[in-house]
Amino acid sequence: MTEVEYHLVQRYVGRWGPTGWWRPLAGLLAGVFLVLVAQLVLLVGFMVFFLADGGDVEDRTNALSDTAHVTPSLLAYLNLSLAATIPVALFLTWAFHRIPPGWVCSVAGRLRWRWMAVSFGLAFIALVATVIVGSFVPAAGDPADSSGGLNSWSDTIRDFVVVIVLLTPLQAAGEEFAFRGYLTQAFGGLFSSFGPWAARAAAVLLPAVLFALAHGAQDPPVFVDRLAFGLVAGVLVIATGGLEAGIAMHVLNNFLAYGFALAFSDMTSALNPTGGSWWTLPTTLTQSLVYLGLAIWAARRMGVSNTVDREAPNVLERSEPRV
Repeated sequence: MTEVEYHLVQRYVGRWGPTGWWRPLAGLLAGVFLVLVAQLVLLVGFMVFFLADGGDVEDRTNALSDTAHVTPSLLAYLNLSLAATIPVALFLTWAFHRIPPGWVCSVAGRLRWRWMAVSFGLAFIALVATVIVGSFVPAAGDPADSSGGLNSWSDTIRDFVVVIVLLTPLQAAGEEFAFRGYLTQAFGGLFSSFGPWAARAAAVLLPAVLFALAHGAQDPPVFVDRLAFGLVAGVLVIATGGLEAGIAMHVLNNFLAYGFALAFSDMTSALNPTGGSWWTLPTTLTQSLVYLGLAIWAARRMGVSNTVDREAPNVLERSEPRV
């Protein structure tokens, strides 16, 4: 095999060798531990900030775990906790697979910024289609339901806007680095011995299921919605050879969801959706499938590579194990 798809980068560019099956499993366990450590460090950082800012530090710190009453500080903490998976995924790629960390970004060994910019434009078109379809289906109980009227502007909404604009892109990228990045390559490599289709299926399906489960308790329609999102993002990462398209879709999806929540509902409902309706699926599937088609079409027109030649001298030079 000379042409290596994204989900097989760990296995073939990383050169596991005959006894390297343990690497993604150990990396997964180490990743969970490092994310927990990052959350603890962030918690200490927030406590220091609260102490310097004044007020009741204990109450404000306890509020960081109260998802039943979402505050701007809680949303910032959650976003930064998820953003921490970016350096974790980069570190695991280097430490456990002995390849430059950029290989978790794409088959180019880095983020392809021009393709990323195009992906954001395509994701915006898909969002427009989503809003149009959503206007024709019932929305009762959905955070995007505008039937209750527009919320009044307040300092709290202002603080939410600041947090969303600055940190939501990092949060969405963090989830992509974790689920469509490290986990996709880990499962793809683990199942590569069962054949190419088994490797692709495992690389797409297993991270998508874990992505949906990671959102906690949820109604079946909400779970299916998140599972479908994960499946489409997983197909995109293999079809385009990197995380850029998935990041763009994820960022704009969250901007839309949070924007509607701030305008017509509240952030607590957006982060803890209950009473999910199957009517939400036509709108979200419109976004995912329209974007999937546009992204694959654009990637082919632009010549975006979805494989890397493992025999290329520059690849071999950068992927030799460091001892």
